[in-house]
This record gives sequence, C-alpha cells and structure tokens, in this order.
Amino acid sequence: MVFSAAIVLGTVILMLPIARAGAGSAPFLTALFTSTSAICVTGLIVQDTPVYWSSFGQWVILLLFQVGGFGIMSAATLLGLLVGRGFRLSDRLRTRVERSHFDLHDARSVLRLILLVTIVVEGTLALLLTLRLHFGHGYDWADAAWHGIFHAVSAFNNAGFSTFSDSLMGFQNDWLFLVPVMLAIVLSSLGFPVLHEIRNRRDGPGPWTLHSKITVLGTGMLLIVGFLAVLMAEWSNPATLGAMPLGDKILNGAFQSVTTRTTGFNALDIGALQEETLLVTYILMFIGGGSAGTAGGIKVTTFFLLGIVVWSEARGERDAAIFGRRIGPAIERQALTVVLLSTALIGVGTLIILSATHLPLQAVLFETISAFATVGLSTGITAQLGPIGQVVLIILMFIGRVGTITISTALAMGMGRTAFRYPEERPIVG
Repeated sequence: MVFSAAIVLGTVILMLPIARAGAGSAPFLTALFTSTSAICVTGLIVQDTPVYWSSFGQWVILLLFQVGGFGIMSAATLLGLLVGRGFRLSDRLRTRVERSHFDLHDARSVLRLILLVTIVVEGTLALLLTLRLHFGHGYDWADAAWHGIFHAVSAFNNAGFSTFSDSLMGFQNDWLFLVPVMLAIVLSSLGFPVLHEIRNRRDGPGPWTLHSKITVLGTGMLLIVGFLAVLMAEWSNPATLGAMPLGDKILNGAFQSVTTRTTGFNALDIGALQEETLLVTYILMFIGGGSAGTAGGIKVTTFFLLGIVVWSEARGERDAAIFGRRIGPAIERQALTVVLLSTALIGVGTLIILSATHLPLQAVLFETISAFATVGLSTGITAQLGPIGQVVLIILMFIGRVGTITISTALAMGMGRTAFRYPEERPIVG
C-alpha cells in the first residue's frame, strides 16, 4: 500500500504541466508508467527522459528513484530521526519487514549504515562523474554537476534512468566514467545485509553468515560468466564490440555484465546484440542481485540455494548443505516459491503482450523479464507496446520491486491456517 501510494503521488506530480518540457501535461498512462518505473528503480521509459520531461520533471524522477531505492519505510524512519522523533519500535519493525533480514536490535545501526553508504557512494560518484564530464568532455560546471548527480543516484539505486537519450553509449571508450559507475552498481547490488556484515567485521576476523558467503561468491561468479559470455558472443559483432580495440572490448564486456543483472544502463546497443547474448541476458536479469538492497530479480541467494538443493538431491544427501551449514526446508520452499511465481508472472505477462501486439517473442520476453527484474534494459519496443502492454509492465515492475513473497502473502492473509494435517503420500517425481 505504501509503494502504491508513492507511485500515485509521483504520477500526480508528473502530470503537472511544469513537469513536461513541451506544451500541456503528460498523459496519465505516461506519468503512471514513469512514476512506477522510478519508484520501482527499473528504468524502462515510454518517453525520452531528457527530451520529454522538463528540469522539474527530471528532478521529480530522481527523487522518486532515490526514495524507491532507499526503501520507503527506511526513508520514513530516518526522516523521523532527522526531525528528532527517534527510532520507535514500530519504525524498526516496519524497516525490518521491508529489509527482510535484519534482527530487530540491528535496525538502528542498519538504518544509519544505509544512510551513510548512500551519501558517501552517491556523493563520491557524483563528484567523479562531474569532474570527468567537465575536464574530459567539455561540459560546463552546471551541466556536468547535473548529469553527474543524476547518474550517481541512478547508478547506486540501480534505477537505470539517464539524462542522455542513448543512455551511456557515448562513453563506450571512457574508462574514467564507466568504471566508477560499475563499482557503485556492484556495491549496491550486494544488498545492505552484506554491507552491514562487512562493516561489523572491519575490527577483526569473524565467520561470515551463509547469506553473505553465497551473495559475494555468487555475485563474483555471475559477473565473470556474464563478462566471458558477452566477449565470446559479441567479439566479432560489428554493431557492438567488433570494431573496438581490445581495451574497450574488455571495458564494455565488463560493463554489460554488471549492468545486465540489475541496473539497466547500456553502453552497447541492446537491439544489436547477438541472440546468444540476449539469452545470457535473460538469465542474468532474472537472477538479479543481492537481497534487501536496490537490486531486482529473484536474487542471487535464491538462485544458488536452489542450485545447492538440486546438487544435494542428485548426490542422494539427506540435507542440502554448504559451507558446513544446513539449509532448512522452510527456506527451500520459499526459494522454490519465488522462482515458480516469478516464472509464472513473466510467462503470463509475455503471453498477454504477445496477444495484444505483433512484436516478436524474443523482444517481448526481454521486456517482461527486464520489467519484473527491475533492470530497465530494452530492445527499444517499450513505447510500441500500447496501453495493454504498458499496464502489464507496470504490474510486473510493481510486483518485482515489492516482491513475490509479499504479494502472495498479502493475498493469502485472509485464508487462515489449517488446524490439521493430511495423511502423507508420495507421488512419483521425474
């Protein structure tokens, strides 16, 4: 309900004539789609951000994805702290639910960590990008600062919005621009539980939790796999990496791997990618980043936990375990629920859009996965989908940001719990 209210508020503000660069006000569906994409830190657009929206409208969009990425309940709680109200128990409980990992006694330190990391990373990245745009690309200080701030906030919140019509394609050979953006994306995509644990371990060695181990190792593996896949598939593609020198190929292959999993910036033309790259992109977008952060997808831990379960079952082991820790049946069921619900939602969304348009399956599937995983990459068909397709993407973005478990739990709240157990039976599986 809170996320819905924020989207509605953003829609109303974006419909004001002052928010649009041209004459008149933005249509309701355009404003709703943009507000949802911003609050859900997705980055899909139906109108070119720097052309269609005024300076006021772009500031509103920036504020929306800052609040959406930071977490609405986290933002509200910290706002209360700033005005002197402090952390009430109800605030910490709501924040704990939203971040879905921390113990209650950690809420105060976690919220301060979120605020600190956000300010430091966004501020540092904004400064670096501003300096690079001014000294390296000739922007005056005002324009350099604006573009630097916008992309710093967008990158850290994994929003994918850009004040450049071609996203970051104009910086394909600029290491000093793309590398800082990549680092900010990777840092935020780990999730705040991992950052919280890293901070707690700074004073001395200590065992990491299973969540942090899986997230860090899984993220590293996915980044390497994505990087190698992009290089192999696009190495000779004249529309992407083919004409680039070796160094730029490495830079853009790495950037594509990083941004594919969660953010949505693109330095390569997505519509020109090989089919093999698109297939890898489907998978990486679907998996997403770390839990309880700004990333989307089913999350790294969910994917690797199911992989561990499958591996343990194939070996005939009684329990699914890794790093000397057993995974409980409740966690296995939750991971399976997330994957199946996510797959079903993407499948239904794709089917509806296909029935309402004449667009190819490959492009529509890419769009629905990108929307649900709150990635924001597009092959360029978003504005061609029509009202039905755009509404489907709005719903997918909302569910992808709020979470499949949250939605399913909300729908099942009135059903109650069964006070008995049925006799067990074993159907044949496989």
